[in-house]
Amino acid sequence: MPKTKSQQPFEFHSRRAFLRHSGLGCGALALTSMLNDGGLLSSTKAAEPPRLLQPRHPHFAAKAKSLIWLFMPGSPSQVDTFDYKPELQKRDGMKLEGADPKTGFFTTSGKVLKSPFRFQRHGESGAWVSEIFPHMAKHTDEMAFVYSCFSESNNHTPAMLEMNSGMFLQGRPCVGSWLTYGLGSENQNLPGFVVLHGAMPRGGKPIWSPGFLPKVYQPTSIDGRNNTPIANLARRQGMSEQQQRSQLDVLRSMNRKHQELRPQEADLAARLESFELAYRMQSAAPEAMDLNQETAATQAAYGVDKKETELVAKQCITARRLVERGVRFVQLYAGTNGGGGGVADVPWDGHNDIGANHRIAAKSVDQPIGALLSDLRARGMLEDTLVVWGGEFGRTSDSQGSLGRDHNPHAFTMWMAGGGIKGGVQFGASDEFGYKAVDNRVGVNDLHATILHLFGIDHERLTYRFNGRDYRLTDVAGNVLHQLLV
Repeated sequence: MPKTKSQQPFEFHSRRAFLRHSGLGCGALALTSMLNDGGLLSSTKAAEPPRLLQPRHPHFAAKAKSLIWLFMPGSPSQVDTFDYKPELQKRDGMKLEGADPKTGFFTTSGKVLKSPFRFQRHGESGAWVSEIFPHMAKHTDEMAFVYSCFSESNNHTPAMLEMNSGMFLQGRPCVGSWLTYGLGSENQNLPGFVVLHGAMPRGGKPIWSPGFLPKVYQPTSIDGRNNTPIANLARRQGMSEQQQRSQLDVLRSMNRKHQELRPQEADLAARLESFELAYRMQSAAPEAMDLNQETAATQAAYGVDKKETELVAKQCITARRLVERGVRFVQLYAGTNGGGGGVADVPWDGHNDIGANHRIAAKSVDQPIGALLSDLRARGMLEDTLVVWGGEFGRTSDSQGSLGRDHNPHAFTMWMAGGGIKGGVQFGASDEFGYKAVDNRVGVNDLHATILHLFGIDHERLTYRFNGRDYRLTDVAGNVLHQLLV
């Protein structure tokens, strides 16, 4: 059936009219291309998306503003670092009553293994510290030691998942993501949550995953071994800031229209925010990561000038610079520069020779961490910066082979400092061999509840609805350790 006149999409009375209309169309396309190349296409910016990282008020007055978590992958032995047990020295080689050879990941001998290190009391608190930590030992009166920690898994990856998320299964948000979700970010030009690492720890990126939280709460992970630690940060060569801004405005407008049709898709808003954050980071992140702005004396104090401490020293300085600029949570996976009787991603894993392994691992972190605490104190930042130190579990009191120690989830030591922590506290206890936590036992949920409390968050009220249920970091457990708090 032929179309009527009103149905005709185009009507040209002559070839000249056709050429005129076609020429105008081509000219419009050419003009659009020129304006786009010049970054002038968008005369008005697209509507500003909601800032998911906007700072939010806590439930009550907070003591801590930011957190530096010093994670020791592979897990230091509690009885060779801070939990001094003279009975190990007295009964070396004797049978350890109650020892389970399958406590760890492999099989242990059931015979007591003494510590190869000397211990000494330090500070007014008289805390015992191994000789491998001469720099950290100077700060015992600022630390609260928890000697009675325990976890649920004897394997690295599940235990690291548990330490970070409260559960030893993948898919749950880590504490850094929960904190950022609850409080937002103080600096809108930097991420609220940053992970610093060298060799990728066991378990990889899932151990610091945001889980079911919107992806805007995932960390920015930074490999301290690279000269360009943040990938894809610089804008494309030849592109001006105005051109990039125009492209982002168009992209944002398209994404917003896509989002309006799918209001239940929480990750769409997170995607919009992630593009904007990446754009803002291009100017703020390089300055924050530029360690050349630090004096030579500061770099030497941390140990940047020594091969064995260089990596962790740079990580510690970067952590301080980031929290100084408003980053909420920095988690630092402190490794060695290689070797030490354990593979690179688990430097504290002293299965074969605890003495050789721990001497090298401790040397890589002791000076940088001691300098970090001194630096935070000197700058007046320790008062509201919480520092947490520890691994994912402990080590056995009986030997694996003749000189090593296997994994032990039943007892390990962690310490906290700054950010509302009462210095000089020694809380909880393991048994006389350091094999099991026996007094004021502290689970991961208790640690998380305490950390959230220091940030002014009631751990029972910080929830996120997922699959029809309100989830929280501490699940259905967790008690605040008020004995540690100022």
